Amino acid sequence: MWPRTDLLDLLGITHPIIQAPMSGFGGPALVAAVSNAGALGSLSCAALPVQTARNQIEEIRRASNRPFNLNFFVHPAPSIEVEAARRVRERLAAYYDEFSLGTVPEPSDPLPRFDEERLQLLLDMRPPVVSFHFGLPPADTMRRIKQSGVIVISSATTVAEARKLEAEGADAIIAQGLEAGGHRGTFTDSDGAGLIGTMALVPQVVDAVGVPVIAAGGIADGRGIAAAFALGASGVQIGTAFLGCPEAVVPAVHRDALHGAADEDTRLTRVFTGRPARALRNRLIDEMGDAEALEFPAQVSLTRPLMQVNSDAARRAFLPLWAGQAAPLIRDLPAATLIDTLVAESRERLPSGQ
Repeated sequence: MWPRTDLLDLLGITHPIIQAPMSGFGGPALVAAVSNAGALGSLSCAALPVQTARNQIEEIRRASNRPFNLNFFVHPAPSIEVEAARRVRERLAAYYDEFSLGTVPEPSDPLPRFDEERLQLLLDMRPPVVSFHFGLPPADTMRRIKQSGVIVISSATTVAEARKLEAEGADAIIAQGLEAGGHRGTFTDSDGAGLIGTMALVPQVVDAVGVPVIAAGGIADGRGIAAAFALGASGVQIGTAFLGCPEAVVPAVHRDALHGAADEDTRLTRVFTGRPARALRNRLIDEMGDAEALEFPAQVSLTRPLMQVNSDAARRAFLPLWAGQAAPLIRDLPAATLIDTLVAESRERLPSGQ
């Protein structure tokens, strides 16, 4: 029924749907359920300790023999400017005082990078697919990954980024539109990077590269999937829609906020991590969403204590409630049922399904 099958053939899946990695939300249960339903489940390893990642991969393999994806961040060490750090700490001090958290700490570098240990994890575990956010690893690392037989995909937010990913060895490219929830995959410094909508971005990326293109951003039902194929994509990556699945690891305050979300309720902000990311509006975004932030991920070292305050009010005020602009389309369905529903809705709208 699918107009193009190049992505299906590349990834070894039945349905051209990739569950976005969604760091912290998409654990082994969700990954296995999505993969068992014929799509591609994704496990974010970006912030996991290596042994935890290894354990979760083994858990996925006990629950499924279908292809799955491991996702990693590829980001440089942050450059922390002393005066900027002072200004950001001063802005956050009132929140620390309100919740008796003491002094705002000096910034640090709290997230691991894709280093030799994580590369070895990848080479040891040999997942069918690996995806990277914020670009690709260096050429020598890419060479070792490709030699292992692992399929490599990565996100682009401009045509220039897509061309760069293809030149550096990506087997497929995720064209991530402005509507997408969570972190933008942007890895270049051009003024328009990360600010192009899915409808405009996907056909331009399709025209610019020779590998399969995966549409992402604002897609949550069969109408969006059919539109992605009409734009020339070979598949879709969906994140926000999976937050309604019971298998997703989503805090109650986040689920409640999603259920009440309207089309105007998300914002792009750097306040949580230092990189532009889309989340539901909350107090921190409303009060500091456009304020100065430190480079990713140093900003996390300053905001994380606020996210960990043990009260519902604080969680609603300070947790990054990641969501894309299609949040109002979320349905509370088990992952396998959601995949079946998406496929059925797509079949009704795609020419081959008529």
